[in-house]
Amino acid sequence: MKDLPDTVINSDWLEAIRWTTDGLVPAIAQDAATGDILMMAWMNRESLRLTAEEGQAVYWSRSRGKLWRKGETSGHQQVVKDIRLDCDEDVILLKVEQKGGIACHTGRRSCFYRSLKDRQWVSVEPVIKDPDAIYGSN
Repeated sequence: MKDLPDTVINSDWLEAIRWTTDGLVPAIAQDAATGDILMMAWMNRESLRLTAEEGQAVYWSRSRGKLWRKGETSGHQQVVKDIRLDCDEDVILLKVEQKGGIACHTGRRSCFYRSLKDRQWVSVEPVIKDPDAIYGSN
């Protein structure tokens, strides 16, 4: 695979990305201050463009089939500090400031709150806020 030059000068920077056949790219949100991985979501061209323009994370919800502004319901927005593209040009890394300290819809800091222990997934991070208090009960 040919490496990109250190600086890509392209009037359409979105063209450098290797999108899936569905027009998506995985995006990892990382706490800019601590380096903790907070979550993974999908982005399409529009969500990535809006993220770059607005400075707030906008994702593509595959289940709802629409744009999803992180924190639009919970108030836990992600302020984007840096956007990076991996060496294979098929994963986006967002370095973010996580508002409210909660990235996961379960009320935890990170979506990666389970650890494999003795071949079982065990929750190792506490719930910071009850999801019903965040989103309301169903």
